[in-house]
Amino acid sequence: MAASYALFSAQYPPHLGGIENFTQGLARALVARGDQVLVVTNDTEGLGAGRSDEGDVEVLRLPCRPLVSGRLPLPRHGAAYEGLVRGLDEMPLDGVLVNARFYPHSLLGMRVARRHDLRPVVLDHGSAYLSFSNPVLDPAVRLYEHAMTAWGRRYDAAYYGISQKSAEWLGTFGIRAEGVIPNAIDAAGYRAAASGRDFRGELGLAEADLMVAFVGRLIPEKGVSALIEASRDERLRAARVTFVLAGDGPLAGDVSDTKSSTLRWVGRLSREDAAALLLQADCLCLPTRSEGFSTTLLEASACGCPSLVTDVGGARELIPDTGYGTIMPDASAETVVREVLSLCERRSDLPLMGERCRRLVEGSYGWDDTAAKLERALNLEQVGREGV
Repeated sequence: MAASYALFSAQYPPHLGGIENFTQGLARALVARGDQVLVVTNDTEGLGAGRSDEGDVEVLRLPCRPLVSGRLPLPRHGAAYEGLVRGLDEMPLDGVLVNARFYPHSLLGMRVARRHDLRPVVLDHGSAYLSFSNPVLDPAVRLYEHAMTAWGRRYDAAYYGISQKSAEWLGTFGIRAEGVIPNAIDAAGYRAAASGRDFRGELGLAEADLMVAFVGRLIPEKGVSALIEASRDERLRAARVTFVLAGDGPLAGDVSDTKSSTLRWVGRLSREDAAALLLQADCLCLPTRSEGFSTTLLEASACGCPSLVTDVGGARELIPDTGYGTIMPDASAETVVREVLSLCERRSDLPLMGERCRRLVEGSYGWDDTAAKLERALNLEQVGREGV
């Protein structure tokens, strides 16, 4: 029997981000399973408030003030906003998912669930505090995060993590996670969409060169500075290692100014070109500070590319042991150098490691599996509420 679900996400494509892509992929998977889905988001891109059909998914965009380039959308109250919210109260709903716990939009989703006498499922996407890499702003952001989380707990929601790490992180706020609803990927589709771009040829790299890829925003939190410093190590040059960085952001100037033969920057790539890079790379290196469940790790695994990554969300799931990759103890340049050199010594193992990663993702982290987990979570919460 088809169910009707509302998925609340503060941002949604075409706004770029991990939660945005997760919400879109999940919505499509639920529709494919026969459910009716309404994505409730903010009009951060100025497309126009109101409802629209986007493929098989219906999207409701609410008027907002898109602060911090849309990263913090605040509701723009008025007749239009209130009318659209009233429409939510009038539509039949069997379940409500709220992505992230600290946006004003998250609180709206919890209120809508309460008015429908539903217990919302709140899915946390973090494994560390929000950060703008600003020593003055970040402490205030922490206070904001605690305050918004405490406010949201008044709605008696069921909290889940998008990864094991994320579920553990909820304990920082005194919340016990009910379980994990993981990130996912269409692995075969991602590989099939890869462009024919030849990065080794473009960069003049021989098959004997170890290509270590990085795909992501060039920001301090992603460990970009550690990669720059590591690229200057003569031991890596002697071992014929080349870091290939794909992305853009505030540290793009630092990357482009780096005078090192072992670091190359290919700019921001399309999804298709990023897939091509990961199919050609020997491994992915992601010395990031925090991830809920890194989409880049999923994409690398889908391409049979093993990873070197810090112990962030998704790492334990996709690297259950050293036969799949390496979980680094920290994000320092010294550690990156040591672990890359270790991989050089067992380079012949990399193809088998990549094959294990590919099989793991295809078998356990597809969109239909994640959609089924959400359906079970929503159904359990409503059955439990009816029994109260």
